[in-house]
Amino acid sequence: MNAATSHPRLPAAVSALTLLLLAAPFIGLALITSWHHFGFVDGDGSAIAVSLGYSLLALLLIIALGTPLAWWLARYPVRGKWLIDALLLLALLTPPLAMGLLLAAMYGPYGPAGSVLERAGLVLTNSAPAFVMAQFYSALPYYVIAARAAFEGVPRELEHIALTLGHSPWRSFMHVSLPLARLGLAAAVALAWVRALGEFGVVLIVAYYPQGIPVKLWVNLQNVGLDAVYPLLWVFFLVAMPLPLALGLAARRRRLI
Repeated sequence: MNAATSHPRLPAAVSALTLLLLAAPFIGLALITSWHHFGFVDGDGSAIAVSLGYSLLALLLIIALGTPLAWWLARYPVRGKWLIDALLLLALLTPPLAMGLLLAAMYGPYGPAGSVLERAGLVLTNSAPAFVMAQFYSALPYYVIAARAAFEGVPRELEHIALTLGHSPWRSFMHVSLPLARLGLAAAVALAWVRALGEFGVVLIVAYYPQGIPVKLWVNLQNVGLDAVYPLLWVFFLVAMPLPLALGLAARRRRLI
């Protein structure tokens, strides 16, 4: 009998304490919310629509551009790959406000890319494209790193067998690699979705307008007070959670089939 089975109460107690600590802020939110005066302030509905719509668009762009990059990094030897890893980590670790300043310097009206794009009619400051750009930069490195790990977990022998049976690399990817990596990819999509939807610092700098949920929470806190924050905060959780839960349940259901 090993230590894990001889003393089951200790890890169970520590796990219960950890879960309680995680749940404490949300329990506090449920207790402190004034349910008798639960209501929204002006602009909350628009903020919900902005966050939900533009976050989905940013997520589609992240999946479309991040999946090939994650697959390439997972499967092909590249000289100087450590530089790519460093770039991903740099984007991941840069503080949100700092990333917002970097994007404003690059894509703002006086930036090298922003001035060119603005002459072409694309404004990347306080606009819908700027909002999507902020979410894209915030969530892309999280998705790529998680998706890369998912692809690296797929045995290469199975891909080679598919190729020897006459499948093209594309068919091998679609029918072997992608299904086997679905659990990890679902986690990557869920992580990117929540990260994009909840981004505040980058959006605050480059896309204060149109206001999404995170910025509107800050505005409500400054202009009205805490009572105006709680209803929108509840909606944020209700909007953010269904997609990760649905992806996780769908991936696990397919694994059991």
